[in-house]
Amino acid sequence: MVCGGFTCSKNALCSLNVVYMLVGLLLIGVAAWGKGFGIVSSIHIIGGVIAVGVFLLLISIVASCRAISPLCFTCGDLMLQHAAEALKILGAVGLFFSFTEILGVWLAARYRNQKDPRANPSAFL
Repeated sequence: MVCGGFTCSKNALCSLNVVYMLVGLLLIGVAAWGKGFGIVSSIHIIGGVIAVGVFLLLISIVASCRAISPLCFTCGDLMLQHAAEALKILGAVGLFFSFTEILGVWLAARYRNQKDPRANPSAFL
């Protein structure tokens, strides 16, 4: 194997993305630590550092998914599969509650047409 081949490049990209993930987490952690101990009082600086850390973390996660994808499913395929499973569960829950709503409508109509036993018996309805 020659260094610089496909496998070597893939491993180098994965390693680099892991380093970027750690740097992103480090930026977020240091900013929160600095704010927690009162070392930095400017919310704009803390917000900027956390935003840069989150942005770097998200970019490295997306890049990792792209680097791992000649071998397995792409991130999009995995997200679509997960979304399909979640929608099936959501549909089943919605169907269950729609049937209970029909029961509720029937009970409400039945209750509406009953006379109140505490009311005046000579009153209309």
